[in-house]
Formats: sequence, structure tokens, C-alpha cells
Amino acid sequence: MKTKETFMDYSKPKFERLFKDNYPHMYRMAFSMVQNADDAKDAVHQAFAQIWRNKPQVSEDCTRGYLLAATRNQCLHILRNRQLQRRMEEELQRETAEQKDEEREELMQQLQQVIEGNLTEQDRRVLKLHYEDELTYEETASALGISASAVNKHITRSLAKIRTTLKIAK
Repeated sequence: MKTKETFMDYSKPKFERLFKDNYPHMYRMAFSMVQNADDAKDAVHQAFAQIWRNKPQVSEDCTRGYLLAATRNQCLHILRNRQLQRRMEEELQRETAEQKDEEREELMQQLQQVIEGNLTEQDRRVLKLHYEDELTYEETASALGISASAVNKHITRSLAKIRTTLKIAK
């Protein structure tokens, strides 16, 4: 003689009891998957919320397995979202870095044009020795046969022209 199969009861008191009885097992499994307490809690709560909304016909004999499977699926969803977010953040960082590189390259081209078009040959030599070759004012002065104060004047005047032309604030 067959016994009548019973299904999960969705009355509020029974569902609350189901939650209290199964939450610890579900949480432990979720935490082992997602390695984060808040995400594990969210996975378990989402599993219960989805079960409450859909009210699937689950045999009482299979309830714990069903709850653990629902929790596992929520954890997989969380892990997929994390992976997607990580990829989006990496892509955004890559795009931002490329944009900064492009902006820097454009600024460097503008700077080169200003230097070539607006500065005297002596100004360009002073800037090259001081900034590119990293010579001190005294070393630059010695290399060009001028005084250190003349080097200072060339640099000050050149930077002012560059700022004015590129409209860069001091």
C-alpha cells in the first residue's frame, strides 16, 4: 500500500521553522563557496525568497537537498556576478589608462610644437640640457658657456611662454 507523498508546507509558521532549521547548513555551504559572510547570508536569503515566491512542489523527503541546491545556485550567481564585475573593472581601468596615455601623448605633441614654434634656439638648448639630460643650472651654464642666472632666465621665460601658449595654470 502506497503512502501519500507530502510536500513542503508554505504556511508562515512552517516556513519560518524550515528557515530556522536549515539556515545553519545552508549558510555554511554558501560561505564555503563564496568566502564572504555577507554574500553567504545574501545567498541563503535569496534562496528562501525565491522558494517563497515560486512555492515549488518539493517532497518533504527532498526538502534539505532542494534548499542546498537552491543555495548553491544563488552562490554560483553571486560568483558569476563577481567575475563579471571584476572583468568590467579591469576593462574600465584599461580604457582609462589608454585614454590617459592618449591624452599624455597629445599633450606631449602640443608641447613639442610650442617648443619648436615659440622658443629660440638657445631656449630649446637650455630646456633640453636641464630637463631631458637632467643637468643642473650650473652644469647647463657650463655646457653652453653662459651664467647660471642666464639659464634661470631662459627657463623661466620658456616656461611662461609654454604656459601661455598651452593655457596651463601655474
